[in-house]
Parts: sequence; C-alpha cells; structure tokens
Amino acid sequence: MTTDNADLPLAGLLVVDMSQFLSGPYASLRLMDLGARVIKIERPDGGDLSRRLYLSDTEIGGDSTIFHAINRAKESLAIDLKSASDLASLRTLLGKADVLIQNFRPGVIKRLGLDYEAVKAINPRLVYASISGYGEEGPWVGRPGQDLLAQSRSGLMWLNGDESQGPVPFGLAVADMLAGAATVQGVLAALVRRGISGTGSHIETSLLESLIDFQFEVLTTHLNDGRRLPKRSDFRSAHAYLSAPYGVYPTKDNFLALAMTPLPKLADLLGLDELAPYRDTPASWFTARDEIKRIIAQKLATQPTEHWLSILEPADIWCAKVLNWEELMASEGFKVLDMLQRVERADNVSILTTRSPIRVNGKRAKSDRAAPRIGEHSEAIRKEFGL
Repeated sequence: MTTDNADLPLAGLLVVDMSQFLSGPYASLRLMDLGARVIKIERPDGGDLSRRLYLSDTEIGGDSTIFHAINRAKESLAIDLKSASDLASLRTLLGKADVLIQNFRPGVIKRLGLDYEAVKAINPRLVYASISGYGEEGPWVGRPGQDLLAQSRSGLMWLNGDESQGPVPFGLAVADMLAGAATVQGVLAALVRRGISGTGSHIETSLLESLIDFQFEVLTTHLNDGRRLPKRSDFRSAHAYLSAPYGVYPTKDNFLALAMTPLPKLADLLGLDELAPYRDTPASWFTARDEIKRIIAQKLATQPTEHWLSILEPADIWCAKVLNWEELMASEGFKVLDMLQRVERADNVSILTTRSPIRVNGKRAKSDRAAPRIGEHSEAIRKEFGL
C-alpha cells in the first residue's frame, strides 16, 4: 500500500491469509484495499495454486495474470505446513494477528491443529474466517469446492441464457467472488463486535451459501408462488422472471439493452402498431413475452443504437448501449471513476490492474506494489515478529 492510505478504516490491522485460488484471496484483497496489512501464507514449493491458474497464455514474472490481479500489494511468507518449526512460527504470527482467512477443504485445517478452537486458545481476539464449498456437513462436504461445480449445484444456471439452451453458467467466478464478499461482511461485523466485547468470532460461509443468497429475490418468488420453476424467455432472455421488453436487442450496428419499461410508452416511441394486441393487457407481457420481444427486435434492427438512444433516453426509457471492454474504457463514464492503477515489483514486473470499488471519505485506495514472489517477505516478517 502507498503511504497515503494510512488513514483508511482498517489501517493497523493484520490479516493472515492462508487461503488460495479466489474466494479467500478476494476477501483479503478487499480488506487490504480498506487499509489492512495482508500476509499471505504460501507453500515454499509452488505457493498459491492460482499462480498457475491461467486465463490466457499471458504470464508475468512467472505467474498468471489472475494471481497478480487478486494478490496485489500483499506480502508473502513461505511456510511449510509439514514442518513443526514452521507451524510453530505460524502460531506465533497468529497470536499477533487480527484476522485469519482459510479455505482448506473441511477437516484439513483441524488436522493441522489450526482450527478455530485451537487458534482461539492462542489469540481470543482473532477474527477467524472459513470458506468452504458446501458448508461443514452434509453429503457434499468432501466434494471439490470449485466455482463451476458450485454453480451447477445451486440452480443458478437455469436463470441464464435462453430457454432452449439448457443450463448456462456465468462467465465469471461468481461463487468465489460472492463468497469472498460475504466473508468480508462477516469479518467487518466481527471486528466491530470485537471492539465492543474484546473477543473474536468465527465467521463461516461457503460457495453454495453465497450463491443461494445471490438468488434470494427469485428463490423467494419460487417458494411463495406454488414452487413453479422459472421459465426463461426463448428469445433475447435477460431475466428468467421479468416480462417483455426486458432484454438485450441487436440494432443495425450494435446492441441495446432495455430494462423495466411500460410497453404502451415504448410502443408509441418506436411506432409499433403491431404491439396493439398486448399494450393494454399487462398479463400478456409475461405470457406473450417472446412474441412481443420479436416484434421489438425487428424494429430495433432497422436503425443504429445511437438513433434509438436519441429517442428513448429523452423520454426516460431505461436503456443503454451494450459496451465491450474497449468501449467501456474509452468512455467518460469509466474514466471519471479512475478505476485502474499500475502496480510494480523490483524484478521489473509491471501490471495495469483495477482499484478498489470503495471510496472512503471521497478517496479510493491506491497501491503501487505488485503481487509478491513466493516467500518474498519471509525474512523481513520472521525478523519483525520473532518467528
């Protein structure tokens, strides 16, 4: 972190991150962006497995771009969990930490003698956060807690894509990111509680629990309307439950997104007499969803996106041009947010990456350090904490 982040809310707090891949490291990244110091515990022989989790054929400083993105500005302490002396050093460090994050498979952390009760005996003030795939009990406990597999078991895939496509996964690791975000919420609440009571807490979540919570709106509908399964639109589907015209439509040169919009108003603006049978019967906006959307799509395809925006936006129709990343980054709406930063390392590693989405007192945290090499800070950390 740069020195001008010393006034961030979590400045002075020490987070020991024993997790790897995405969910736990995402949680510690967000805590770091809020001012905490993060020491990442890694195996000396290979480190975090996400160092070799490639999203493309790009490698920077021997590691994947995803590792760099999610571990910027952290420190790396190499610990051999099979070594009694290294485990003793780790326990010493935990005795001085404020937060521990771990996402081992259930049972592993207890075999290491580092489960909550064991660490609580060392440091009663510690906030201990555990992330699993499916919780700590039940038939899926021993199954791999991986994002795509958690999506598969959550029901989420039946909300994406068109009805004829079958289950469609998200194109992002949403289970990992949401579990990491839930962990941060729990950790922050536990730190507030510690400020009142003086004692720590054990925060637990899982990929599956986070995905269930992610669906709370539509699941609540399902649970209270006779448990009917949602039926997605089979044409330009964007939401399994919402009526026409909600969706993304091709224009002559691009794509246009239409959100919640009164059909009569839209029909008038687009000059769509073909919508007359549906415009005054809101129930048909659901039952004839695909037919209505096909009529709208045929009209929108006749003119460029900017033409339609010039008509719809002044009329307060909720709509937007669909941007790709190049278009997003060229836009003033993106530039004004100042969401990118360059982080660097002594071995000439230089990466352009994102910044925290959170501003504190009008200021967004900025870091200039790239993700660490395996054990890069081991010597300095051992000396500082007497390990």
